Amino acid sequence: MIKAFVLDNDRLRPVDDLEANKDAVIWADLVIPTKEEEAEVEKWLGVGVPTREEMEEIEISSRLYIENGAYFMTATLPAKTDEDHPIMSPVTFVLSGSRLITIRYHEPRAFQTFPLRAEKVTMGCTNGETILVSLLEAIVDRLADVLERIGHDIDTISHGIFQSSEKNASKRDHDFKKVLQAIGRKEELTSNIRESLMTLQRLSGFLGNVTMQAKSKDARARVKTLSRDVSSLTDHASFLSNKITFLLDATLGMINIEQNGIIKIFSVAAVVFLPPTLVASIYGMNFDIMPELKWLLGYPFALCLMVLSAILPYLYFKRRGWL
Repeated sequence: MIKAFVLDNDRLRPVDDLEANKDAVIWADLVIPTKEEEAEVEKWLGVGVPTREEMEEIEISSRLYIENGAYFMTATLPAKTDEDHPIMSPVTFVLSGSRLITIRYHEPRAFQTFPLRAEKVTMGCTNGETILVSLLEAIVDRLADVLERIGHDIDTISHGIFQSSEKNASKRDHDFKKVLQAIGRKEELTSNIRESLMTLQRLSGFLGNVTMQAKSKDARARVKTLSRDVSSLTDHASFLSNKITFLLDATLGMINIEQNGIIKIFSVAAVVFLPPTLVASIYGMNFDIMPELKWLLGYPFALCLMVLSAILPYLYFKRRGWL
């Protein structure tokens, strides 16, 4: 599918037919393009459209390059970021003259919101370069929102972990299996956002060289600001990743503490009941010469001795603070 846009009073207006408006189209958005659509765009621009396999190459030379006067830039962007398992896929941006072409195989949120906003509000979109910068700004804003949500979720998880030892803590706080699963999901999401930011950081550096050649002061300033924003978000993502690692270690520590507490209970119970067991074993022996067997108070004496031998170790452990 090809979504084409033309300029209308410094605003973007979608058009249905690329062929009929090819002279006026300033942005063509290829969404899961077919071979025929790729051939149509290649004929229109005179440059080759990268395939999905070429877009997924991780080498910088394969993601950022110049071909026939057109600038090709590929970044990995997330889709469905409202969930903990986003779809990560590359998106290629092509600057050819004053036109912008984007090739993608998924639906990042910015590609839905940006055209709607650019259609209603003047955003300074005068050519493909300014549209690209505005689109990248929308993408970075979206990634910032995702990181903000991750930070809030991490704070919630942290509160649950460190409040779980209180007397009034709910049973849910003690379910460390769910906590570990939540931490794992946040780490996966944070890693995906970091990967996307790293590719955007490379792209913004490459785009800065493009704007230098174009000698556009406004575009250079916006790209420089964009690069700083991406760098700060990358640092924030690293901070969140370190915090997630700390929460993982803390959770494992809490699990060890609970396991040690359970083992301590069984150990104390074994020690407390060991002396009564010894007393019962002695008086359970079948020897003829045992004075207490014919003693009228022998049975109560044995019971009291067993109770006393259990209470004394318990009081000793309690006094030493082992319980």
